[in-house]
Amino acid sequence: MAGRRKGNRSREKDSNWQERVVQIRRVSKVVKGGKKLSFRAIVVVGNEKGQVGVGVGKASDVIGAVRKGVADGKKQLVEVPLTKANSVPHPITGRGGAAKVMLRPAAPGTGVIAGGAVRTVLELAGVRNVLAKQLGSDNPLNNARAALDALDSLRTFSGVAEERGIPVEKLYA
Repeated sequence: MAGRRKGNRSREKDSNWQERVVQIRRVSKVVKGGKKLSFRAIVVVGNEKGQVGVGVGKASDVIGAVRKGVADGKKQLVEVPLTKANSVPHPITGRGGAAKVMLRPAAPGTGVIAGGAVRTVLELAGVRNVLAKQLGSDNPLNNARAALDALDSLRTFSGVAEERGIPVEKLYA
């Protein structure tokens, strides 16, 4: 029994998933006996190789909320097509609630020019060179979801050619 538990723990350490907490909020619910306090954690999970997800967890303690957020983030993973310059293939805008996030490819050496939750999402997705701008809302959850929507909507030349059933060379003509 103890050996099996140890194996699980070492497997978790070997996994290349990173998690970053974007926000922890104390929230309350009014019940008959008064106010019931709990915590909401927004967590971004990624492997820096093109997979990233955003999760939300609520629990009566912070550690439980973060754990639930990580589990939720792993359920919401999206694949990100990266270019050779570790950038996004084309400009795109994503929406999440009232938030809009604009992403543009950048030259190698530029770095991640983004702020807040969008920066965290892009870094954990493995994007190294990108320009991003948050428009509309400054809510970290909606901005993270908007960035995830933008990354999920990205397409590559080979992907578009495959969808149309033609060779990549015909796309340029």
